[in-house]
Amino acid sequence: MKIFILILFVLTYVGIIAFSKYKPHITGVAALIALIACAIDGCMRWYEPFFMPGFSSAINYNVVMMLVGIMITVGLFSESKMPNKIADKLISKIPNAMWILVLLSVLSGIISAFVDNVATVLMLAPVGLAVAKKTGVNPIPVLISIAVSSNLQGAATLVGDTTSVMLAGELGLNFMDFFFYNGKMSIFWAVELGMILTIPVLIFIFRKSNKKFKVESEDIKVTTLFPTFMLVLNILCLVFCSTIVEALPVGFIKDFLGEYINGLLCLIFGIITMIHHLITAKKTVEVTNEDGTVSTVSGKKEAWKTIFGTIDYTTVLFLIFLFVLIRAVDRVGIIADIANFFGWVGQEGSIFLLYTLIVFGSVLISAFIDNIPYVATMLPIIAALGYEGKVFTLLCFGLLCGATLGGNITPVGASANVVAIGMLNKEGYNVKSSDFFKIGIPFTLVAVLGGYLFIYLVWGI
Repeated sequence: MKIFILILFVLTYVGIIAFSKYKPHITGVAALIALIACAIDGCMRWYEPFFMPGFSSAINYNVVMMLVGIMITVGLFSESKMPNKIADKLISKIPNAMWILVLLSVLSGIISAFVDNVATVLMLAPVGLAVAKKTGVNPIPVLISIAVSSNLQGAATLVGDTTSVMLAGELGLNFMDFFFYNGKMSIFWAVELGMILTIPVLIFIFRKSNKKFKVESEDIKVTTLFPTFMLVLNILCLVFCSTIVEALPVGFIKDFLGEYINGLLCLIFGIITMIHHLITAKKTVEVTNEDGTVSTVSGKKEAWKTIFGTIDYTTVLFLIFLFVLIRAVDRVGIIADIANFFGWVGQEGSIFLLYTLIVFGSVLISAFIDNIPYVATMLPIIAALGYEGKVFTLLCFGLLCGATLGGNITPVGASANVVAIGMLNKEGYNVKSSDFFKIGIPFTLVAVLGGYLFIYLVWGI
């Protein structure tokens, strides 16, 4: 069964990369085959991907709720023409497309240190698209850069990513320990060094846009400020609630909120924004038909059409199928085998060799396997090796560094990448896997090398 699931997993990823247009169909079929095979074998119950007691279901409902909620809010935010207004202001202040796009990517990373990566991409992508269209820049590298930058900063703080929370639990870290731990610079500085080193990569990516230009400023009228207000309030609540949850005493409430708080918040804000859009919709509106004629239709009907149009159903389904497939990989023991291999190297080799293997092995593995089950499996293995003090910290920091950044190598390695590509597809742009590799691979290698060397110099010597 293990070999069958591994072959299915590899073939699925080959299919996704080769036929990216049909990735939801390929992943859906693979997930169904894996589910049936695992249910027959007995290693996974047929209903486990969808529901299990506690919080162990394969589908990450937190990500799904967050995705749908933010899509609604951001979709109506775009409908209000606010991204175009922001893009117009940016262009007037910084009349150079390259520096605007670099700024958006860096800003994506900064926000992502405190807000989930998927939410960050959904919030900044409309502005990136608007800037690209106004300046004549290809939007594909713009959104990919925003996505990979958001993934980079996930390990910077306690509230940046689920894997950070897992590391905090293993080492007993609090929020400030991510900045300084036991009198030494902690993982935050390793991540920030990686970010600084990626700026030249971003400059190289957008080098053809390094010229001053003058775009006529348009008199853009924002139809409503409500979606913008809700989006900003959503960001603030995500930061605030994530910090509050970590301060709660251990128990069911903390576990539940820690698992679902981001998704619930985004879904609530999305529903409120949707209700406001329906309430304020006009009774009748004029629409232009495909033949160029103008007709009057129900405003409420058009409002519902706009709301349903904000949700990228293809991306949502693709992520759900991917979660099921990865659960099958986990259940047959493939992830555990990988972790045990690292444990064997730790017993046979040097600390430096083990650290190096953990970092770069995690980069490679996380490019294809969700980093949450991988990190959850690896942390106990590292603890079982018996290392203590700074060596144990070194290995844990290396794991987080590699596992967080590894998703940037492939277009399906992280949820933020999937969402960014989904938005581009929805806008009519065909994103090839090679488009992602050109940015993701150099970006990842530079960031990982910076973090890898920093962590070893601080904690390994």
